[in-house]
Amino acid sequence: MTQTTAAAESTSPQKVDAVVIGAGFAGLYALHKLRNDMGLKVQVVDKAGGIGGTWYWNRYPGARCDSESYYYSYSFSEELEQEWSWSERYPDHNEIRRYLTFVADKFDLHRDIRLSTTVTGASYDAARDRWTVRTDIGQDIEAQFLITAVGCLSTANVPDIPGLADFRGDWYHTGHWPHEGVDLRGKRVGQIGTGSTGIQLAPELAKVADHLTVFQRTANYSIPARNAPLTDAFQTEVKETYRDIRDWAKRVTNGHPFDIRDQSALEVEEAERRRIYEQHWDTGGLRFRAAFRDILTDRDANETASDFIRSKIREAVKDPDTAEKLTPTDHGFATKRPPIDTHYFETYNRDNVTLVDLRAAPIEVITENGICTADGEHELDVIVFATGFDAFTGSLEALNIAAPDGHTLRDSWQAGPQTYLGVQTPGFPNLFMITGPGSPSVLCNMPVAIEQHVEWVAQCIAHMREGGLNRVEPAPDAAGEWVAEVNRAANATLLPQASTSWYLGANVPGKPQMFLPYAGGMAHYADICDDVARDDYRGFVFS
Repeated sequence: MTQTTAAAESTSPQKVDAVVIGAGFAGLYALHKLRNDMGLKVQVVDKAGGIGGTWYWNRYPGARCDSESYYYSYSFSEELEQEWSWSERYPDHNEIRRYLTFVADKFDLHRDIRLSTTVTGASYDAARDRWTVRTDIGQDIEAQFLITAVGCLSTANVPDIPGLADFRGDWYHTGHWPHEGVDLRGKRVGQIGTGSTGIQLAPELAKVADHLTVFQRTANYSIPARNAPLTDAFQTEVKETYRDIRDWAKRVTNGHPFDIRDQSALEVEEAERRRIYEQHWDTGGLRFRAAFRDILTDRDANETASDFIRSKIREAVKDPDTAEKLTPTDHGFATKRPPIDTHYFETYNRDNVTLVDLRAAPIEVITENGICTADGEHELDVIVFATGFDAFTGSLEALNIAAPDGHTLRDSWQAGPQTYLGVQTPGFPNLFMITGPGSPSVLCNMPVAIEQHVEWVAQCIAHMREGGLNRVEPAPDAAGEWVAEVNRAANATLLPQASTSWYLGANVPGKPQMFLPYAGGMAHYADICDDVARDDYRGFVFS
C-alpha cells in the first residue's frame, strides 16, 4: 500500500512538526535538514507523480540547466559530492532528476514524501498556533510550521489568445511537457516565445518538424553554451577541490564559482575589449557576464556587450532581414534573463524555419487551422507555448494559504508581494518561503540560494524551540523596509529598465509591476540574514 493510498483511507489529520510543499531541490533539502539533522517530524507533499520539482515538469526537447552541473548541486554532504559524477557541462532534465533521486535514496527521504497530492488550501489556527493543510486526497495535515518549496518558476503561463479552444491540432506548454514525449515528425509546428526556454527548444523542434514557425514578441540576446561531456580529469579535479569551489560560490554575487573582472568595459581600448569579449564568448555560458564589472550597472558599458552580441547574431544568421528581426534593440544584455544556447541563431538558416515578428504583425486569433496574425494565417498542426511562468508569486498564491483573519496570500499581495528577506510575509505566522519574492532566487545559482534559505529557516525554528516560542512573523514595518531595499538594490542596476521582463511580472497580464528578486547579490543578502539572526532576529515578532 502506498503512502498516498494509506493517507486517503484515513480521515483523521496527520500531525507533524512541519509541512513542506514541494519535492524539488528546496523541498528535499528542507526535509533532510529538519528531519535528519534536527529530529523534527516532517511531511513533504507534492502534486507531481515523482520528485524533481520544476524538473519533474520541464521535459521539453532541449531542456537543461544553464548553471554548470558540478555546482548546480548540493554542498551539504562531502560524501554525496564524491559519490555522484555529472556527465555534461550543463545537465539535462533527465540527469537532474536522476541526481535528485540519488539524493532521496541516499538520505532516506522517500518515506516522508507524499506524491500525487495537491494542496487545496491551508489555514492557521491562532488559538493552537497550528497550520492545517488540506489536500485533494481527503486527509488534512496539521503542523506548527508551513514551509513552501514550490519554486519560482512552476506555474505555467499560457497566454489568453482568442480561439485556442477552436484549434483542431494539439497544443502544449513547455512547463507541462508530456512525459512520453511528442512525435513531431512531419508536423507543422508553431512555437510562441523566445525566452530561455524557447531558445533551447527551437533548434530541437527544427530537427524533427516538417516546418517550424517561431512567433517572436521580443528579440533576445543569447550566449553559446559550449556544452560538452565532462572529462574524467575535470571531474577528478572538481572532487579534489570541492570545498574551495563551494566557498567561492558563497562569497560572490551570483552564487557561481567564478569572479567578475574588476575592470570597467569603458576603461580599455576597443580592440582589447573585443578580445576579452571574444574570449568569454568562446568560453560560453553565463561566464560571459563576468567580462567586466559594470555590464549591469552602467548603460554605456552594457551597450558594449550588447553591441558585441548583436554583431554575433548578424554573423550567424545569413538572411539580413531575419537577422535584423532577431537583433535586440529595446533592452540591454542581461537586463532580462540571459539565455544560453546551442545553435539557436543558426537554426534560422534552415529552409524549414520561419520567424514571425509579432511586434510588426501581432497575433489576432487562433483558428481551427493555425495562428492568424495581422499579416495572415499560419497553418499549423501543433502549437507549443514557450511562454514561461507566473514567476515568484503564482505558485504561492495557488496554494490558497489563509492567515488567521481569513485573508489569503493572493488578497494580501494584490499590490505586489510584501516580504521580509523573502522568507516570511506579515500576517502569516510560522509560514516560511524558500526562495520567495524579495530573495536573490533566480538571480543566483539556485542550490546556493536554497541551502542558505533552508539553513536560515532551520536556525530560526531551532531558536524558537530552544526558547519555548510558538509563533513568528515579520513586523509590517520590517517588510516595508525590505521592499524598499529590494527596490534600492534593483535600481542600482539596469535590470528594471527591461520593461517586458518577468523579473517585473510583466509577462502576466494584470500582475502588479514591481521588481521581484533581490538584486543586491547573494553573498550580501546572506550577510544581511546572518546579521538579522545575530541581532535577536531583528524585525521578526515572536510569541
